[in-house]
Formats: sequence, C-alpha cells, structure tokens
Amino acid sequence: MPGANFPPMQNPLNRTVASCVLVAALTFAAPAIASAQAPTAGLSATERALVKSVDSNNADALALLIKLVNINSGTMNFAGVRQVADVLAAQLDSLGFTTKWVDGAAFHRAGHLVAEHAGAGPKLLLIGHLDTVFELDNPFQKFDRLDDSTARGPGVIDMKGGDVIIVYALRALEEAGQLDKMNITIVYDGDEEDSGTPLELARAALVSAAKGATAALGFEDGSGDPGTAMTSRRGAGSWSLTSTGTPSHSGQIFSKEVGAGAVFEAARVLNNFYTQLAHERYLTFNPGVALGGTAVTLDSTGTVGHAEGKDNVVAEHMAVTGDLRTISPVQFTNAEKVMKGIVAHPLPGTHSEITFETGYPPMAPTAGNARLLSVYDRASRDLGTGPVVAVDPAKAGAADISFVANLVPMSIDALGLSGHDDHTDKETADLRMLPVKTKRTAVFLLRLTNGAATAN
Repeated sequence: MPGANFPPMQNPLNRTVASCVLVAALTFAAPAIASAQAPTAGLSATERALVKSVDSNNADALALLIKLVNINSGTMNFAGVRQVADVLAAQLDSLGFTTKWVDGAAFHRAGHLVAEHAGAGPKLLLIGHLDTVFELDNPFQKFDRLDDSTARGPGVIDMKGGDVIIVYALRALEEAGQLDKMNITIVYDGDEEDSGTPLELARAALVSAAKGATAALGFEDGSGDPGTAMTSRRGAGSWSLTSTGTPSHSGQIFSKEVGAGAVFEAARVLNNFYTQLAHERYLTFNPGVALGGTAVTLDSTGTVGHAEGKDNVVAEHMAVTGDLRTISPVQFTNAEKVMKGIVAHPLPGTHSEITFETGYPPMAPTAGNARLLSVYDRASRDLGTGPVVAVDPAKAGAADISFVANLVPMSIDALGLSGHDDHTDKETADLRMLPVKTKRTAVFLLRLTNGAATAN
C-alpha cells in the first residue's frame, strides 16, 4: 500500500520527541513503533473500499493539484483566488454539495467559497484556503515535478494540497456510498495569508459555518512531518509602545529637570518585558520595529517609519511595535496585564503608553482536541501508515481554525499535504503523502460521522 513504508526522509517512526504535558488530557510524546499488522487489517470492509477509491483516483487528485498550483492565487490577485474557488466548487458540486461564493468587498479581499452537504450525521467543519503568499509579480508561479515523489510549486502544500485532500477524501466516501449520511460544511477562505479588514467581517463566514459543528478539521500542512497533527496553536496579536521624554542638551540627561529621555524609558520597558515574561512557556513578544530620536514617524501598519535626532540631544520620542503569541486567551490577558503594569512605572521625566490588538486567536489545547487526535491516530495505524502525535504548539503558528476553536467541542489541524519550505520559492510537497493523507481523512471522517470521537 502506498505510504505504508516511509523512506528515511519522511519516516515518522523511530524518533524521539520531548514529552510535554499541556493539560491532563493532552500529552506530546514520541510515537510508538507501528504494530506489525498487515496494512488495512484494522479496517472495515467499507473503509477498505475507501482505500481502493483513493488509490484509483490518485492520478486525478494529482492532476487537480497541478491545475490549482498553476493558477496564481496570491491573496491580492482576486481573479486568481476566484478561479481556484471555481475549480473546487465544480468538484464539490459533482459530489452533491451546495456551493456559494461569499463576496469579499466588505473586507477588501476576493471572498470565500462555502460548500454544504446536509446529512443525518454530526456536523463536521472542514477548513482550507484558496490564496497563497505568491502574488502575480513573484517569479515563483508553476508546478515543477522534481522527481517521482517530490514537486515544487507556489502553494503546493500551503495549502492547495490540503484542498485536494478534502475533495478526494469526500469522493472516496461518495463512491463507497457513505457521503449521503454525512453532514459536512467546507469553508475555503480567500485571504488566509493576508487577512482582510475588519477581521471580524473577514472571518464572519467561517464563524457562521461553525455553528452547530461537532468538530473543526483544518487542512494546513503543519510541521511537514506526516506523523504529526496539531491539537493546539498559539494566537498572534500585536502591541505598540510609545515613550516620550523631555528634549534637552545631552549634557543635562539624568538631571532632575530632564530625566532619562525616551530611548532609556523604552529600553527599560523592553528589558522588564524580558526579565518578567521571557521564560513563560508558549509566550513570546517580539519587538519587530524600534525607532527613537527627536522626531519619529511610523506608518499605520507599524512596519515602516523614520527617525531623526542627534547624539547631543536627549531623545523626545521612541516607538516600538511587536507581536504577542499565546497559547490561550487567559495567557494573552495575563501577559497584557503584566506589560501594562511595567509601562505604568516610567523613568523620571518620561511617559509610556502601550496598546494591544488581539489579531488571530489561539487554539487552546483541550480534552476534545485530544480525542480527535486519538481517532485520527487510530485511523492512521489501522491503515498501516504509523502513529500520529501532536505538534508542540511552540512550533505552531496561527491559522484560520483558531477563529472557531472556541466555538466547537473539538478541533484538529495540519491534516494537509506534507512537505517543506512553504512561503518560499522552495516550497516542496512529498507527493507520496497525497494518497496517504487522503486515506486517513476519508477513514477519519467516516469514523467521526459514526460517533468515534464521542465513544473514544
């Protein structure tokens, strides 16, 4: 069976992963060696039919992947994003889904594709995205087959590979006569790589789709290791610090009349952020831009600015912007409280203010997420493709699934196509994992529909 024996480059077995307990129900541990059972021995007759369907359709799945990768769908190429949506909509229409396009004019992006399939089973929300980081002016534009098992291309793993896995897992379920009973909603966002504004409107369709869902499944590429999935992700917010001082001749700095100046004040704040918070697990707060001097300007994005001053003049202004990543809303709130407390005690002759924006929420680790991983892991083992363990959230960035993780009982991500170097012109997929991940998804969806996660 394809994928049953991984060559050394992608072997998820025989490796050591540091144990890391997040909550009592969720433990990160080294995967065990797969049992010596014959591939598919743990599958039902229906599940073996799914395997057969995925294998027979793999050439078509690869052709669809090539077609999608060769359509430029950089976030700001609205026509390209819509074209990818049209290709996927045609596939889903043929499977009996009702598809609709959610126009993105209100949030300044192309829009989203939403597909719904009514059934008696528990509602499952599947999440993908249409866009890539590679705009029309980027030279990296086409699918390039490197050898029989690898290919390079814009968005091949982030995340057109995951989009294809969704389609062909559903096709396998349809061919096995199982799709009719399934209650599935799919949301392919058109602006995951560069979210529209306001963010609330940009994610309104996704949030609406989560209503009544039992589980949310994300098809990002994740860590690139096919032996892992994500049961938690850190959220990504931001902060902006402004410090002011009393301008004067440098010879008067530290005097009672002048004080420490804006640069020393901002340095005090940043140093205290580091000493009080840097060692808290899963919390990071990177200052990305810092400008200080007599005059400072910083644009609305917080990424481009200008500073001027002289070494014999005490700096009047300092501006710093950074991000803030946390594993839970509670951790974000606690970090914000500590940071505000630090800012509230300025050096003599100075003043500081800090503001926060929440941005992408975290996907906190929960017992429900751990149950989903258990079902997915069991499906992989029964398929003969080895165990699947959770990725340490310190290595997991923000993603669209985080917007609904607090709305559904269970969430899991990184079910998409494996590879490496996404967001670069070396983005490469392991094509051997296309049928492997599709089979896992088909069996996983069937078992979830049949109540495996609630019985686990």
